[in-house]
Amino acid sequence: MRYHDYWQVLTMNDRQKDLIRKLALETNGFLQVNDLAEELDCSEKTVRNDLKVIEDYIQSFTSSSLIRKPGIGVSLSISSEEKSRLFDSLYQAETKSPEDRLIELTYLLLVSSKPYSLNDLAKRYYTNKTTIKNDLQQISRWLEKFGLELVSRQRLGHLIEGEELQKRNALARLPEIASSAAESNQEILNLFSAYEVKLVREFLEDMQHHFSIIKSESEFDGLLIHALIMITRTSQRASVSVRTPEEESVSKTEEYGIAAWFLKRLEKALRLKFPEEEHIYFTWHLISTSINHSGTWPDKVARQVVSLLVSRMKQLTMVDFSMDQILLDGLYTHLGPSISRLRYGFTIHNPMTAEIKKMYPYMFSMVMLALEQVKEEYELIFPEEEAAYLVLHFQASVERVQGKRDTAKKVLVVCNLGVGMSHLLQAKLEQSYKGFDIIDCVGEWEVEDVLEEKSADLIISTKELPGISVPLLVVSPLLEERDKKQLDEFLQTMETESKHKRSLLPSSLDEKFIFLNVEKVHRFEVVELLAKSLVNAGKVTPSFLHGALVRERSAATSIGGGIAIPHAQSEEVRHSVIAVATLASPLEWGGEMVSVVFLLAIAKEDQSHMKGIMQTISGFADSPGLVEKLSMAKNVTQVSDLLC
Repeated sequence: MRYHDYWQVLTMNDRQKDLIRKLALETNGFLQVNDLAEELDCSEKTVRNDLKVIEDYIQSFTSSSLIRKPGIGVSLSISSEEKSRLFDSLYQAETKSPEDRLIELTYLLLVSSKPYSLNDLAKRYYTNKTTIKNDLQQISRWLEKFGLELVSRQRLGHLIEGEELQKRNALARLPEIASSAAESNQEILNLFSAYEVKLVREFLEDMQHHFSIIKSESEFDGLLIHALIMITRTSQRASVSVRTPEEESVSKTEEYGIAAWFLKRLEKALRLKFPEEEHIYFTWHLISTSINHSGTWPDKVARQVVSLLVSRMKQLTMVDFSMDQILLDGLYTHLGPSISRLRYGFTIHNPMTAEIKKMYPYMFSMVMLALEQVKEEYELIFPEEEAAYLVLHFQASVERVQGKRDTAKKVLVVCNLGVGMSHLLQAKLEQSYKGFDIIDCVGEWEVEDVLEEKSADLIISTKELPGISVPLLVVSPLLEERDKKQLDEFLQTMETESKHKRSLLPSSLDEKFIFLNVEKVHRFEVVELLAKSLVNAGKVTPSFLHGALVRERSAATSIGGGIAIPHAQSEEVRHSVIAVATLASPLEWGGEMVSVVFLLAIAKEDQSHMKGIMQTISGFADSPGLVEKLSMAKNVTQVSDLLC
């Protein structure tokens, strides 16, 4: 690429680059200035000024010219060779980070029906084939969670195979593939035209104004992204597959009428016809968003699942949750949409799953065990992202029981991350901070209405709230250590789970079940090694091994700090014992690297000790020095001494 081309592109703004792309890609003749102004979200005068900049730029392309015809529009005349050079200059001027490249490459493969070779992709992203090959390996691993496969066809290239619904699920969660962008919706919105994003956002706001179906900002953003994906895939004639019975049942719902109202406006604005399958698809999303599901299939199953979960959690934790009406209401409200998502095959992204697992390993493990029974009885498989939200409900219930309230300052809690997270934050405040009277716990959209009816001395929020006159403090949804310092005189130090004594471990440790420098290539092999040792010694039933592997497959048991805690149902344990393995080298364990593994086999009669044992071990995760010493231990006695 010529330096002159590159320098001129660098002086152009993003709008001007977008304009020249539209002109170069137009194959049907002329584009009208007023249409371009609407798409670029600017005035016609701005477009005309931008065209002057573009006209100066293309002077370096000898066979190119900008053609203007009054009343007809504007067109870019350019040869194929120079068009290639033009796009080279545009793309090379836009330096992309590795994360940007990874997201764009994944998007390209998900929406394309043709294969791309390593050479094609290397040229497209101005890098080498080795870098692209490494990107493809990362993409392949990430696609597995959606049931998609990145295949390589000899002499053709790479493409993604799988169901259309799963491709859309992956598209909606694209930022996750680049960790630095995992919590940013803007990363995926940048992949769509600014005009379409603006249009869909306005129509969704109109839909909300008329029907009030969206309950939170995060749900609004989710519908925005899925609608944009639906538009793109419909334009590419890649529709979802819908079963006839499903189509008949969904078409009778209130949400179907709302979807039709919304899509009719989109069709008119975009000059695009949505097939019936897309009406069903968008209705699914509305049903999975709405909590107004009284009398429906999700409603009936939600009530049954709540009853089963509460009963099973009582057995596992020895805490009677059935008397906590806030918990029961919260679970019911959450599980209706959750069950709909599972039924329709949708996936969600819980940005705090890993943090929740680390902070509440005991509760997370108990919820996962309880969900195994839900799977058996209702054929509902809850992924760990969904399970993590349920953990918040049960953890909030425990902290409500343990907490003490001292009424003084009136506090309004604002949280846009769902009912479970709101209840957990409220419970933490009531338990740990004296002098607080929580007057309500609401989403951002409800703040002004609440303040009109109730007075508040302080607002504690998970995000900034512009234009609010009441004193505001912004905290993490999980109320971390830095938040306590921020609250100063309003806060007191919380008791942490790591304070529990380690006296429960020695009685469960046996040097016969401590294994040093274990060399395995997969976490399942480590679990199998430890479980077999307990089976052979008669400590557990033969079914314990299968149960531990099933539990591990449902969600990795790593808890951070280089530690994993696999376990199985207490019914399969004859005599309580903990088996330990130190690994010869750290092993990938569900996205984390693990060096020390504790296989927990706690009998039913000893379940009262389970929480203390798990909390003690989770405390080790906050002691990197201890984990390192365990990994370096020369004999089992050293390991036993360190743990006791």
